[in-house]
Amino acid sequence: MSITLVNPSGLPTVDVYRQVAVASGSRLVFVAGQVAWDADGGTVGAGDLAAQVERCYVNIATALSGAGASFDDVAKLTFYVVDWTPDKMPALLDGVSRAARTLGVTPVPPATLIGVAALDVPEHLVEIEAVAVLD
Repeated sequence: MSITLVNPSGLPTVDVYRQVAVASGSRLVFVAGQVAWDADGGTVGAGDLAAQVERCYVNIATALSGAGASFDDVAKLTFYVVDWTPDKMPALLDGVSRAARTLGVTPVPPATLIGVAALDVPEHLVEIEAVAVLD
């Protein structure tokens, strides 16, 4: 496996991600920010942050598969959330949990959450990008 996820002593343990990813592979996979589009470009889960997070993860899994990778190879996720406030965290975490069940994975690589004013279209509430490493 090219990714080892750890929570080093001296840093807080967070349930939904690990603080550090150690990558030992030789090929990098950069997945463009994924939004809640279905295969035809229609928005999934309009107005529902959890549904959109779940769809973003499904789209990331599809993109990774196309590169011969999976969530096991992800070294870093970056979340861009429209009008972020901490009260949106339960919906975001619900979406991650739903995606984990849908995909049968435990996606806990290091992650960064960035609040943004807007995304590409008003219906999109979240965009997630991924970086993976392959042997």
